Amino acid sequence: MFEVNIAVLLIVCLIALVAIGVHIAISLGMTSALGIFLVTGGDIYAFRSVQTMLAATAYEAIRDYVFAVIPLFLLMGEFISKSGTVTDVYRGINRMLRRLPGRLAIATVFGNALFSFVTGVSIASAATFSRIAYPEMKRFGYHRGFALGAVAGSSCLGMLIPPSVLMIVWGILTEQSIGQLFAAGVLPGLLLMGLFISYVFGMAILKPSVVGVGSVQVSEKNISYPDQAEGINYNDERDNVSTKQFIVSLLGIIAVIVAVLGGIWFGVFSPTEGAGAGAFIGLILALLKGLKYRDFIDAILSVGKTSAPILLLLVAASLYSRTLAMTGMANAIESLFIDSGMATWAIIAVMVLIWFALGMIIDSISIMLLTAAIFSPIAVKIGFDPIAFAIIAIIAIEAGLLTPPFGLLVYTVKSAIQDIDPEMNVMTIFKSSTPYWVIMLIGMVLIVQFPEIATYLPNLLF
Repeated sequence: MFEVNIAVLLIVCLIALVAIGVHIAISLGMTSALGIFLVTGGDIYAFRSVQTMLAATAYEAIRDYVFAVIPLFLLMGEFISKSGTVTDVYRGINRMLRRLPGRLAIATVFGNALFSFVTGVSIASAATFSRIAYPEMKRFGYHRGFALGAVAGSSCLGMLIPPSVLMIVWGILTEQSIGQLFAAGVLPGLLLMGLFISYVFGMAILKPSVVGVGSVQVSEKNISYPDQAEGINYNDERDNVSTKQFIVSLLGIIAVIVAVLGGIWFGVFSPTEGAGAGAFIGLILALLKGLKYRDFIDAILSVGKTSAPILLLLVAASLYSRTLAMTGMANAIESLFIDSGMATWAIIAVMVLIWFALGMIIDSISIMLLTAAIFSPIAVKIGFDPIAFAIIAIIAIEAGLLTPPFGLLVYTVKSAIQDIDPEMNVMTIFKSSTPYWVIMLIGMVLIVQFPEIATYLPNLLF
């Protein structure tokens, strides 16, 4: 009973620290130190226990070869992003879909899915496509909320379509195969992408005004003219990506996808080696596209700034998990769920609600660090496939980032367009993102009912 009381105190302390704005890594470290101090008796030797356990956890957490996956995949994304290939492909897709209603929003969904492979980070996708796609849709008369909803909603594909940073973190925390998780994300990612496109196409048919049909747009010289075929002006230089540029950029990205994911799935190399190969190919592609020395240095520094906090979070989360294990809290939570008599779907629904709630206030990786080690064993105990559960978790955590009032993806979009459209209201973006949130919920329900959507490829390939 004493240990349970300590565990409850630790959770309350953690929530309180996060709520008042203390960084999640510091919050995890402080509560872990408090827990070890209390469990070991609260004397002078407890401080030595804290020091010893922290040192051992940090060493064991970071020395693992698999941790190199995170900075290497981020480096691959930085190189490809700076090469401009994603922008070329996005504009090429725009032109290919010129006869399709809502083509710009559909191209944004396609582009975000493609950019997801490049970065594996949804917030990066949201920030990038807010700058690439939103000005185009705004120029062509799209409803501003609808345009930003498409950007924010489809950016969630960033954590589902491999290689995903969340998948890597989940695999590390739960000791699951990263390659299997990558394979598991493909079909659900394509499913969500298809549902997003269906929604956009349906809105373009049922309510053409949201995609600019019938609007009047203003050219660069302030010359107004009626919209024709969604206001497409092929003389605008921003639409003119040459066929050669488009093909070279598309083939370059396909080459990276085939080399990295194909190599991992077919056992040519490990996920870490695949990440290294991807970073190398990304560098070659960037050099071919004219990467400058300054951009190369910026890419290295950007990866360092991004990956270092993630690795620090992983160390703090490992220490916190060990502390909870010492108090028996993980077992207590597990028993609470299993002994409740609830059906499997009801237990998963409670977990999803918790992820939604956490998504309102903290980022994806922090949510995963707090919950993965506790929820994953429960899913296994109730007989749910751990790979399918991982995909449900990732979708739920991403959906949480669209949940008002503090959904981080929406605020990322708002921040990215501040100089483009300073009058845009955050709640308008939340409202326009809601259909994508609902679609993600539908996707989770489908995977709960049909886990094969997530497990088919891993079972086929591994």
